[in-house]
Amino acid sequence: MKQLNKHNIAIIPGDGIGPEVINSGLKVIRRSLRLDNISIKEKVYNWGSNYYKKHQLMMPKNGLEKLKQHNAIFFGAVGDEKIADDITLWGLRLKICQGLDQFANIRPSKYIEGIKSPLDKKIAKNIDWLIVRENSEGEYAGSGGIVHRDLPIEIGSEVAIFTKEGCRRIHDYAFKLALKRPRKHLTLITKSNAQRHGMKLWDKMFYEVKRKYPTIKTEKLLVDAATAVMVNNPEKIDVMVATNLHADILSDLASALSGSLGIGATANISTDKKIPSMFEPIHGSAFDIVGKNIANPIGAIWSGMMMLEHLGEKKSAARIFKAIKIYANKNGPFTPDLGGIASTDQVTNEILKLLD
Repeated sequence: MKQLNKHNIAIIPGDGIGPEVINSGLKVIRRSLRLDNISIKEKVYNWGSNYYKKHQLMMPKNGLEKLKQHNAIFFGAVGDEKIADDITLWGLRLKICQGLDQFANIRPSKYIEGIKSPLDKKIAKNIDWLIVRENSEGEYAGSGGIVHRDLPIEIGSEVAIFTKEGCRRIHDYAFKLALKRPRKHLTLITKSNAQRHGMKLWDKMFYEVKRKYPTIKTEKLLVDAATAVMVNNPEKIDVMVATNLHADILSDLASALSGSLGIGATANISTDKKIPSMFEPIHGSAFDIVGKNIANPIGAIWSGMMMLEHLGEKKSAARIFKAIKIYANKNGPFTPDLGGIASTDQVTNEILKLLD
């Protein structure tokens, strides 16, 4: 039977371990789709730090227009030891997220039997979170600058931007996600006791949007208090909505509590059907293990699973997650970040076998 070619995917392997884990993710995606008689059209864009070294740009000037031709974007990592981090981040990942208005960043964290958490198992088994991160403004709006550069009175400012519409739409998206989950519970993460201007607007818009969702239970937590709840009482949290900076930090904590940053996945969502969303593991380029074939591919595989869900391939996505759970239940083999000695290829091949 001829395979149905349904989706056109942009692949940006990026820097460091990005190409290694994206390669693994693609193998798993292709295999799972093949079992449903579906194939994908892939276009690789070798943008990133190596591209920058040749062109002084992380991506070409018409890069966003090229990406708009695709149904989704599968992204690896960005960062290079020889290039300033703000250049690599703002030149590629943030340029894509902001340029395509991918305003909702979704980061799931779930305890999986077999993957060891730093928490006691009785506590860790309650981890089942969805962190909704505002992805277009807040503390990462890019507003600010340096004044009196290189003088003794040099000043650096970083201005957090909160707009009514930016706050409204991310809260509305979070409520919609909470509505789909069994607990129907949403926690507002804030710091409006200290940040009494922009974050007061953040809170205000949350409670305005809440009126539309009377069946959703809500709670308000200061971001510092939220870290303690995540560690001590994970069952008290289901879906969280947080600002760009706060969610960035909390989602790393969430992945670490689930076992490792290496298993963290994320989706950068555009609600415009004509604009592609982007899916990526949350880990960085990990200079220290590049080329050693020991990077954990689970984060990329999980991100690929989220991409398939977004594209409507729920059967293929569910098959991948089932394979991840069986892989973990039977004790791997695990990469070093999860306490094992397995290679990236070994983990990938094990999951491919389980898919079959």
